[in-house]
Amino acid sequence: MSIQFFSKLSQNFIELLEDDEYYDVTIEVGEDPNVKIFRAHIGILCYRSQYLRRHLTSNKKNNDNALAHIKLSNILPDTFQIILKYIYGGIFSLDGNDTLDIFKVLIAADMLLLNELVDYLQKYLIENKIEWMEQNFELTHRLSFQTNNLDDLQMKEIEVWECVLKWGLAQNQTLIPDPDTWTVDDFKMMENTLRNCLPLIRFFSLSSKEFLHKVSPYKKLLSHQIYKDLLNSYMDPDSELNNNNIPLPRNLKFDGIIDSKIVNLNIASIVSRWIDKVDVNNKFTYLRTLYFPYKFKLLLRGSQHGFSPKKFHELCDNIPNTVTFIKVKGTEEILGGYNPSIWKSSDCYSQSCSFIFSFKNKDKLDNSILSHVNNMDNALYYSEWRGPSFGASDLNLMMNFGSKANQYDYNKCKQTNYEKKIRDTEVSLNIS
Repeated sequence: MSIQFFSKLSQNFIELLEDDEYYDVTIEVGEDPNVKIFRAHIGILCYRSQYLRRHLTSNKKNNDNALAHIKLSNILPDTFQIILKYIYGGIFSLDGNDTLDIFKVLIAADMLLLNELVDYLQKYLIENKIEWMEQNFELTHRLSFQTNNLDDLQMKEIEVWECVLKWGLAQNQTLIPDPDTWTVDDFKMMENTLRNCLPLIRFFSLSSKEFLHKVSPYKKLLSHQIYKDLLNSYMDPDSELNNNNIPLPRNLKFDGIIDSKIVNLNIASIVSRWIDKVDVNNKFTYLRTLYFPYKFKLLLRGSQHGFSPKKFHELCDNIPNTVTFIKVKGTEEILGGYNPSIWKSSDCYSQSCSFIFSFKNKDKLDNSILSHVNNMDNALYYSEWRGPSFGASDLNLMMNFGSKANQYDYNKCKQTNYEKKIRDTEVSLNIS
């Protein structure tokens, strides 16, 4: 049995923070004229914040024992004082802080990757300050959009757009809600009100019906180019966008859709569309609302079950409708394939609806490749030394025949029986 004396430990570390004698790093916080220098200790900062560790390890003491020094210009000194007390003593008090102060601490904690504090403050604000967040919608949405780990707004994009319009009308109560009655000056007034909100709306996530009925009446609020790109994306699936930084669909929480360390919900949505043949040839599909007609049940995870044909056949044989996801070792590249049939005991077999695919990484989806089978009689291969294998060599996980290692050591990705190659290189695959 162990007894934990955390209270005294916390007190001692707070005393260390307040002591001017043993510090070895200075932190310059804020911007002129509101700048403050804090004294702290590298060891504690590195172990409490991954963000500070990255900055401090590249700025260690020189041989002449000069102090390490970093700048945090985008955090207010009063906010950082609260953060330091949490870092050293594990203490955060809601007393004496108004909601805006707490929100600023949340943003700073997210930047510093203090996940424990972020989770606590998010929950507190959602459960106790929802009215404040609604009243300060523009500020909350804008700052949250710029952060690392804060929960995305759990609303459909059309609902976000409708709330923004409602908020804008509340700020301009002389306006009649019907935009058909608005003058040029009315649109200009509303545009000025919403100037910080409009860039954060993920208009490309809307359906064509939502765009037609809910956005096009307000087209004068948008820039000519944005509206043109939006219109083209619905009318011409092959058109080119002028903006390469369009955000992906909102990261809504869908419990139980997929259990994967390789892919995210965006990729699961795209693959689901490909399976159902929904907007297969539309290059803007990755920007649309997430599509989840299925839940993906985990059968095999290489990092857990091992990378071997034996384990693949043990866990995956005779199960229909399987999707394989492969992470290429040393890269962010993701490869995969869909087998609507079952992995069965024959050398090669026919399947007209199978396909293979690739993504450069899970966060940049505009360059994904989908490749359907050309030679359906050689769509899928099966043997005791093969794992999931599509085509003669289009995407194969294999081990050398007779290998004693029983591990995938002869993996191939070379176009043979599918319509497109899914990699730029044909070198042997290393997987992780």
